[in-house]
Amino acid sequence: MAETTVAALQLGTDPMGTAATLATLQGYGEAVRAAGIDLLVLPEALLGGYPKGEGFGTQLGYRLPEGRARFADYAAQAIDVPGPETDGVAGFAAGCGCDLVIGVVERDGATLYCTALLFTAADGLVAKHRKLMPTGTERLVWGQGDGSTMPVVPTRAGRVGMAICWENHMPLFRTAMYGRGLDLWCAPTVDDRDVWQCSMRHIAHEGRCFVVSACQVMPAPGRLGRAAPGWPEDRPLIRGGSVIVGPLGDVLAGPLFGEPGLVTARIDTASLAEARYDFDPVGHYNRADVFQLTVDDRPRSTVRYAGDREPTDAADGDDARWPNSSTPPRSCGTG
Repeated sequence: MAETTVAALQLGTDPMGTAATLATLQGYGEAVRAAGIDLLVLPEALLGGYPKGEGFGTQLGYRLPEGRARFADYAAQAIDVPGPETDGVAGFAAGCGCDLVIGVVERDGATLYCTALLFTAADGLVAKHRKLMPTGTERLVWGQGDGSTMPVVPTRAGRVGMAICWENHMPLFRTAMYGRGLDLWCAPTVDDRDVWQCSMRHIAHEGRCFVVSACQVMPAPGRLGRAAPGWPEDRPLIRGGSVIVGPLGDVLAGPLFGEPGLVTARIDTASLAEARYDFDPVGHYNRADVFQLTVDDRPRSTVRYAGDREPTDAADGDDARWPNSSTPPRSCGTG
C-alpha cells in the first residue's frame, strides 16, 4: 500500500449542543482537504458531549429530581444511528474525500451508548463500535456494548479498529482486536493525562500497529459558567493530548495540548511487516498451546421474539458493518 496521511482532529463539544458541534466540525473541511487526509480520527463523545464533572443529582440510594432533568437535557443531545447527524458526518467525509472515525453518544430506545462510528468517503457510515465498559460514573448514563460491534474494517489507509478511552486498558479486548488483523488502532478519548501517552505508545508497540488517538479539549468550569465539584474553576476540564504513534512505539506527531487543531502524519502500512518481524501478539509470539481467548461476538438482546429470524454467526467481524442504507442489520441494532 502507498503512503497515506492520517490525522487526529482535536476538538471539543460545543456547549450549545450537537448541532453546533457538527457545524464546528464542518468548518474544518477546508483544512482537512488541504492536508490531503486519508483517515481522520475525532474524539470520544464529540457529538452528544462528555459531561465531565456532572453527577446528575445521584447519591447512593437516591436520585434528585433536578438531576433527572439534567439527564433529560443530556439525552436530548444524543443521536440516532443512523440518523440526520450521521448523514451530516457522511457528507463531511465525502466532501473532504477522507475516511473518518468519530465518537458519539448514541441513543437506542431509552438507553445511551458511548459509540465510535466509522465512515468512508465512498460509502458513508459503514461500522460502529459501542464502548464495552463505561468507566466509573459513566455507568450512570451509558449502557454497555456487547461483542457484536468490534469490527476491523478495510479503509484506504489500512485495516481500522476502534477502542474508546479506557477500553484501551483492557488486555483481553486488545487481544481480540489484534486477532482481527488491524493495521490502525483508532482511540477516541477524553483522557488528557500524561499516562495516556504511555498507553498509546504501549499499544502501538504491543500490537505492532499505528495508533491515532484524538482527545477532546474543554475549557475550565469558570469559562463555561458552571461548577465541577472538587475541580479548580480555572483548570481546563480536558486539555487534549491527541497523538499519532508508529508500530515500534515512536511518536510520529503530537501530542497537542491546550487548543483545538489537526495532528497529522504520513504512514505506510507496508512497514508493519518489518515491525512484526520479532513480535506478533496473536501469531509467532503467542503460545496457543498455553493461552487461548474465546470471544463471544454474538449480538445480545434483552427480549427475543420467536418470530424473529436468528442472527447469523459472523466469523470475521462483518456483523458490525452495513451498507449505507437507512436500516442496519439486526446484529448491529442493540448492544
